[in-house]
Amino acid sequence: MAGLLKPVACTMLVTSLRDRFPDLPLHIHTHDTSGAGVAAMLACAHAGADVVDVAADSMSGMTSQPSMGALVACTRGTPLDTGVPLDRVFDYSEYWEGARGLYAAFDCTATMKSGNSDVYENEIPGGQYTNLHFQAYSMGLGSKFKEVKKAYVEANQMLGDLIKVTPSSKIVGDLAQFMVQNGLSRAEAEAQAEELSFPRSVVEFLQGYIGIPHGGFPEPLRSKVLKDLPRVEGRPGASLPPLDLQALEKELIERHGEEVTPEDVLSAAMYPDVFAHFKDFTATFGPLDSLNTRLFLQGPKIAEEFEVELERGKTLHIKALAISDLNRAGQRQVFFELNGQLRSILVKDTQAMKEMHFHPKALKDVKGQIGAPMPGKVIDIKVAAGAKVTKGQPLCVLSAMKMETVVTSPVEGTVRKVHVTTDMTLEGDDLILEIE
Repeated sequence: MAGLLKPVACTMLVTSLRDRFPDLPLHIHTHDTSGAGVAAMLACAHAGADVVDVAADSMSGMTSQPSMGALVACTRGTPLDTGVPLDRVFDYSEYWEGARGLYAAFDCTATMKSGNSDVYENEIPGGQYTNLHFQAYSMGLGSKFKEVKKAYVEANQMLGDLIKVTPSSKIVGDLAQFMVQNGLSRAEAEAQAEELSFPRSVVEFLQGYIGIPHGGFPEPLRSKVLKDLPRVEGRPGASLPPLDLQALEKELIERHGEEVTPEDVLSAAMYPDVFAHFKDFTATFGPLDSLNTRLFLQGPKIAEEFEVELERGKTLHIKALAISDLNRAGQRQVFFELNGQLRSILVKDTQAMKEMHFHPKALKDVKGQIGAPMPGKVIDIKVAAGAKVTKGQPLCVLSAMKMETVVTSPVEGTVRKVHVTTDMTLEGDDLILEIE
């Protein structure tokens, strides 16, 4: 997944497999993060692989698969000729080039301009590399991505040199960003493990929620982080209670008051938080699937007219007119025409609200001041003013870019004041609460 296959290794691997299993179909998949993907796939093909994975030219390279056109052209006129016409390859590429432009804001090329051979050192999977880049920028670590990649190597070793695929790769990435955010080396993170508020994914991994890693859990790190937290023994699925899908369907119908599809039930079963967020989003903003891709992702240009077909025979004619300046509440007035009628609506400018952010910072030399270990939204507050807390007790939960962190108390004492509320957005080191 990280694209670590090198041409000579491909030859050794495929030749060995072909010699041992002459009739076994061999299908090789790799990413092209390093830039050596085409060479690796050609080596696999020459060594006897039956299938190699590629991507249409305009969608290939970097953290995607190697180029289809390059492989087709390189094998043309040889015993490995694919028989695929290059003009058809170009047609596919042209189509996907247009489609890719619509998603430019999410494209890896916004932050990644070329192949990166440092993947041979950090072993970051292709599917994670771009997500990690985007996540780092969202958390204010964009200028420190080099440090994040170095920390990824250290985090991986801290956790026992994991086989890095979803979700284990995310756990390593969460820990790496946590270390960079808090200026921690591997030695410092391990030494201070009892006092730190590690990302929830790291804690749950050490609890055994995704199973036992090859080679076992790292000690004494595991014991330091978990303290008295429960641990799952053996395969997590073996001890999970049975899931009543019919009861879940009934609960979803009662909660959302509408028709629930089998896909909805399975989504809620596997990703309860994501599904709940999706339903809240659609309840707030309506049937956004009626918008075309560009309008949904980028919004209309001023003076642009467009149509939205809600259902057959029910079409809205909308024209964007103007957007006001930002008010003190972080909102803008948006003016538009709806079927010829002038309308306006107040919209939160979430980006501008981030820039308007002000909140007291936790003083590092004051032991009872608990600061946010990373930027994020407060999704749960577990204590109130006046509560007695013990060392290691959960205080609140922060969430940022699919990364949750349970902030725990580094000291024993009494909560003097809570400085945050649920859904508040914090920056790193923002004061969460004070403990006497």
